[in-house]
Amino acid sequence: MKIAKPLFQAVLISVLFTCILWWIKLSELFFHLPLNELGISPMQVQGLWGIAFAPLIHGSLGHIFSNTLALLFLGSLFIYGYPHSWKKASLLIWLGSGLGVWLFARHAVHIGASGLTHGLFFFLLVASILRRDKRSVALMMMGVVLYGGMMMSIFPREEHISFEYHFFGALFGALAALLFSRADPKPVIKRFTWEESPELEDPIIGEQWRQSSSDDASNQ
Repeated sequence: MKIAKPLFQAVLISVLFTCILWWIKLSELFFHLPLNELGISPMQVQGLWGIAFAPLIHGSLGHIFSNTLALLFLGSLFIYGYPHSWKKASLLIWLGSGLGVWLFARHAVHIGASGLTHGLFFFLLVASILRRDKRSVALMMMGVVLYGGMMMSIFPREEHISFEYHFFGALFGALAALLFSRADPKPVIKRFTWEESPELEDPIIGEQWRQSSSDDASNQ
């Protein structure tokens, strides 16, 4: 029960967030809304709005679907494993990656939650290195099994993919782990009673050992 409730809450938050993304995308399609204008246009004043809104906008159904799976899985691991720091870390990843794209990215309109997903992955990765407790390492390993490719997608691959968003998401995910991951207490290590109780000495063996030690000392 102690695990089930926090895990359920983490999954629920991730599901609700992805539902918001789908509601925005479907509204854009049905009502022909020009939401791409809310993306990040590097070094343009009107593009500053994108720092806040770009992760909510997606270019296609395939784009949002791929990010949905990553957000559900990595988001659930992230919120479950770091219940005290996930809000501050998410805010830093969200705004920091957007600002990095606005300052340094290619001239294009950058949209999508992939910066956030890369931030979550690299937070889990760096936090496990810093903390080295069983839970953080287990969460990192689960993330690597499905999304280890994110370690390579921070580099340029395809022209229409914003690797800059990936890169700055990863950068600020790692920074968030450095700043906030220790705010969550490490899980308590369970100890068995036999580990805590003093070992009982066999009286016969103990007496013989002490006598042998004293004889050796006198012979010297």
